[in-house]
Amino acid sequence: MRVRQIAANALLVLFSLVVGLVLCEVGSRLVFNPADYLSATMLSDKVLGITIAPGSAGFDAWGFRNAAVPESADVVAIGDSHTFGNTARMMDAWPQVVATRTGLSVYNLGVGGYGPNQYYELLTTRGLSLRPKRVVVGLYMGDDFENAFSITYGLEHWAFLRADRRRTVNADIWGDSEPPGQFRSVRNWFSRNSVIYRLLVHGPVLGAIKGTLQFNMAEGQSDPSVTSYQDPNSQIREAFRPIRVAAGLDQSRSEVQEGMRITFHLLNEMKRACQEKGCSLAVVIIPTKETVFAEYLQRDQELHLKDTIDSLIANEQVARGKLVTFLDEAGIAYVDALPALKAAVGDELYYRGPADMHPNKNGYKVIGDVVAGFLEKTPAGAR
Repeated sequence: MRVRQIAANALLVLFSLVVGLVLCEVGSRLVFNPADYLSATMLSDKVLGITIAPGSAGFDAWGFRNAAVPESADVVAIGDSHTFGNTARMMDAWPQVVATRTGLSVYNLGVGGYGPNQYYELLTTRGLSLRPKRVVVGLYMGDDFENAFSITYGLEHWAFLRADRRRTVNADIWGDSEPPGQFRSVRNWFSRNSVIYRLLVHGPVLGAIKGTLQFNMAEGQSDPSVTSYQDPNSQIREAFRPIRVAAGLDQSRSEVQEGMRITFHLLNEMKRACQEKGCSLAVVIIPTKETVFAEYLQRDQELHLKDTIDSLIANEQVARGKLVTFLDEAGIAYVDALPALKAAVGDELYYRGPADMHPNKNGYKVIGDVVAGFLEKTPAGAR
């Protein structure tokens, strides 16, 4: 009888625990936007590579990071994870910053890992159906050119853009949300389905602690692909992963050169599509983290991976020059977020730690303010 009673009590405790967790999960979804915490369920797509499953928790019926799909929008923002707003809440992503500051309705078509091909596809199949007055493309210097190459040469839908029809590559650049290690499949399941798990493991409190620990590890160079910088005369304390970004900007690589050609072609096509629908196109140039902190990184002669960072910064400057020349000649309006981000480097603009190189809400606010100021000064249809 005693064993039976102990078993019954254990089952009661387990049942209460499960009920409590379920109630906490339900409550958390009422308080928090699931799209700000849960890893989205991704679907394979022959044109876009991947898509977020429509109607995923916290996402709209099209599968984008908005409260709902509107009948129309003043502004459509298109981009990758820097437009989606990785590491920040939906309300803190730069398109929402623009909406809050200007009072305009802004629809966010940003998805992590997307590039110029997806921008063009989303504009013509989704964005223009909202009858916007303005379309703003967030062009991230770090990988958009290489992404254009990968998608064009990796998905047959885009074969018509290829200069070399015989060449193909793997277009799948998306990975799991959880880092490698034990129980990865279980952790991925919880990342997709439990707000409580994401709050506990990746939320702001533990996230800040993890970021600090990761930065301390980066200072010890436990990961050779990571470097860190700390300015003793200011609050600047940042980590960087420059190797992959440097490759995506290397002007000597044929893949980058071809990606730039494809990007410029697609931007021209986007301009033409906008003109046909009576709206105007603008590009916001989003720099790499390394270039934002270039002034500090370049003067540190002992910096780990210094040659890589110096090359990245130099190549980004060349790529930006080519991009701006193209935009000027094509008559496409643009605004560069680099000066404003450089001016605000002391305000902790990026995720603290080497696990993620995206801006935080402070960085997205700077970008959003730049875009909002540009829209306020530049009437729709003007350059």
